[in-house]
Amino acid sequence: MRLALILAVVVVGLIAVVAGTRVYGASRWHGETVALRAKLEAGREAVLPAVVDFMELEGLPAPVQRYFRAVLKPGAPMLAGAHLQQTGTMNMSEDGEQWKTFKADQLVVMRRPGFDWDARILMFPGVAAAVHDSFASGEGALHASILGAFTVAEIRGGHDLAKGELMRWLAEAAWYPTALLPSQGAKWEAVDEHSAFVSLTEASVTVKLLCRFNEHDLIDSFRAESRTRTSGGKSTSAPWEGRFWNYAERDGMVVPLEGEVAWMLPSGRKPYWRGLVTAIEYTTAATRK
Repeated sequence: MRLALILAVVVVGLIAVVAGTRVYGASRWHGETVALRAKLEAGREAVLPAVVDFMELEGLPAPVQRYFRAVLKPGAPMLAGAHLQQTGTMNMSEDGEQWKTFKADQLVVMRRPGFDWDARILMFPGVAAAVHDSFASGEGALHASILGAFTVAEIRGGHDLAKGELMRWLAEAAWYPTALLPSQGAKWEAVDEHSAFVSLTEASVTVKLLCRFNEHDLIDSFRAESRTRTSGGKSTSAPWEGRFWNYAERDGMVVPLEGEVAWMLPSGRKPYWRGLVTAIEYTTAATRK
């Protein structure tokens, strides 16, 4: 009887500790999210022009012109920001297959380019890792924490991280296509009838991606020939690719709802992110005035 009572007290105590940790972690993580998104807001610049003008398509490579005509409408408002909800899976193993489900809330700013990806990855039943992957005011940051309370990885600053995060922002512009217009800083170079290079500079960081278009003139993929990755505790580089499909109309634009991101390794293509956009809301240049 006494042993049962002791065990009951221990179990109640453990439950109280876990509950307290969850409350503390949620509060701590919320504060970090607020600070990151305030940094994004502080770095905002005006988006000009306020509406889409197809005159700026003149001189662009043919597949790029076809893409913009397929996904945008002349006179539509230019985007100032996007707010996305996502679900999907992530491979948490560097060498094998260890896919875990996630839910994420992502805020994107067009000028200056920036984003905050705030995700919860279910590591074990009842135990989630909270992850911030962000790029704000020219600086990249990655922070992972168990229950939002115990940090397991944190990287901030540095040219390689900033370059990788800007690559991500540029590749994900398929979700906010007005950001790929020349007036927004994107520079396009012809390759062939179904692909073109696009480059973007933010602060002292310049990135360049190969964009491939599908048979419907929509973006099929973005590829970087070299992006820094961490493997075995060491920094290496490898080609990196994001693919998109399942296009649908949202707020008068045609955008992809599903995607996959992968490293292109000597051993073959290694996907590590697969996601579905469950909701997306836009703010426009007119809204931000």
